[in-house]
Amino acid sequence: MTATPDSIRANVESVQARIADAARRSGRDPDAVTLVAAAKTVPADVLQHVLGCGVVDLGENRAQELLEKAPELNAGAVRPRWHFIGALQRNKVKALSPWVERWHSVDREPLGAAIARHQPGAKVFVEVNLGEEPAKAGCTPGEVGALVGGLRQHGLSVDGLMTVPPDDADPRRWFATLAELAAQTGLRELSMGMTHDFEVAIEEGATFVRVGRAIFGSRPT
Repeated sequence: MTATPDSIRANVESVQARIADAARRSGRDPDAVTLVAAAKTVPADVLQHVLGCGVVDLGENRAQELLEKAPELNAGAVRPRWHFIGALQRNKVKALSPWVERWHSVDREPLGAAIARHQPGAKVFVEVNLGEEPAKAGCTPGEVGALVGGLRQHGLSVDGLMTVPPDDADPRRWFATLAELAAQTGLRELSMGMTHDFEVAIEEGATFVRVGRAIFGSRPT
């Protein structure tokens, strides 16, 4: 990875400008959209550059990476807000709970119960597998209402929905579907959109976008 402080700053400014343009196109306030820097495989020293640009929301897909980076970064002058955005096993929740401020990928009630046990009142999103793809995590659209209710029974703050749309389709209809599901369930937040589609996601109502490659460049294989 060849990211430098100057390249990171330029990329962050470009992404922020694109977020603002997409928000304005849809008649929304750009401040209503939170940029989460997706940090998978990105070293802590590079993430320091992002924090220095004012992007304090960091998203991690892998428990072990977050646990390695968080102690160093949280000890710095600018404290990040950690979002867990990947598939999550219940046995990782205890170790992650001191660090994670928002859990984006809750797709089943036993996982929610584990989060509630170690972080009462935690802020969570329900992950929805809109395309019902076997290889992807997430509950089905038909399970959303029951899962939201079950998570709230555990005392969790269910703030919204999250999705990763099918790769081979126009994402707009999937984002619109998630927004409709959220409205039907009385939820205000939508975590949707990544480097290749975050502008469309914002136009369809995204309040959190998870952007990695547009900030950090291509990840190593």
